[in-house]
Amino acid sequence: MKIAILGYGNLGRGVENAIKQNPDMELCYIFTRRDVKTLKVNSDTPVVNVSEIAKYKDKIDVLILCGGSATDLPKQTPEYVKMFNVVDSFDTHAKIPEHFKNVDTEAKKSGKLGIISVGWDPGLFSLNRMYANAILPEGADYTFWGRGVSQGHSDAIRRIEGVQDAKQYTVPVLSAIEKVKNGENPVLSTREKHTRECYVVAKEGADKARIEREIKTMPNYFIDYDTTVHFITQEELDKNHSGIPHGGSVIRCGKTSENTKHVIEYNLKLDSNPEFTSCVLVAYARACYRLNQEGQTGAKTVFDIAPCYLSSKSGDELRKTML
Repeated sequence: MKIAILGYGNLGRGVENAIKQNPDMELCYIFTRRDVKTLKVNSDTPVVNVSEIAKYKDKIDVLILCGGSATDLPKQTPEYVKMFNVVDSFDTHAKIPEHFKNVDTEAKKSGKLGIISVGWDPGLFSLNRMYANAILPEGADYTFWGRGVSQGHSDAIRRIEGVQDAKQYTVPVLSAIEKVKNGENPVLSTREKHTRECYVVAKEGADKARIEREIKTMPNYFIDYDTTVHFITQEELDKNHSGIPHGGSVIRCGKTSENTKHVIEYNLKLDSNPEFTSCVLVAYARACYRLNQEGQTGAKTVFDIAPCYLSSKSGDELRKTML
């Protein structure tokens, strides 16, 4: 499979590494908005400015979009699915239905396939929520993230005028997790489940009060959480916040009879959020190619794709080794 990526930040570099572990794939192009002469990549893959991407319409099986959900993907995915099968990691949960509709419309016109909102949440966590709901229809779900760096939230802060750099940590409220695991089935508000910690490097002369206010009132990202903003130097950020760890858990508590309770839990602990997300994107790129080869078009999410399409193993191998 000939795979290309658009965007060469943390996620793009992660995809580059992930493809090396998948011998049925080849990274054939890296598209960037930057000056190609200044972009250093970790392979011999040709680097092409995105302004020339239309020339490669017939040379790519799947284009993996590695931009941010705040401003890049809402425009890029519907645009590039006109030419390519695409996979993205759009993670603004509240806007997924709208994004799906926009991608679906263009993909059906072009005869391409667009798999959206791929990653671990949305993505793998979404699947586990759905499975658990189907199995235990009487119950309650809980999703906790962190403690870890959210790439989407960090990117959203960096887009604010006057911000030079930023990292955002999602922090679960431990007392809430304890209540869930004890089977108490608590009713928890968004604010009661997580807090958000922001470490921000402001540009010289920037209005820090305005930046903090914009962060704390940002719809879909911060307004519903208790948010703490720390202004620090670039040196402090580089020294103390250079990693991108993350993780979390999906828990469903349910019952099958009056006094018979069950807990389903799925947990991830990630040294690198973007590297793990990249691996999920690459698996779904395989599915994207295979499904389009079968004639499927339009937009899809992880809910629509059978697990066997993700694996490089044949059906016989899967039944023999994993069933």
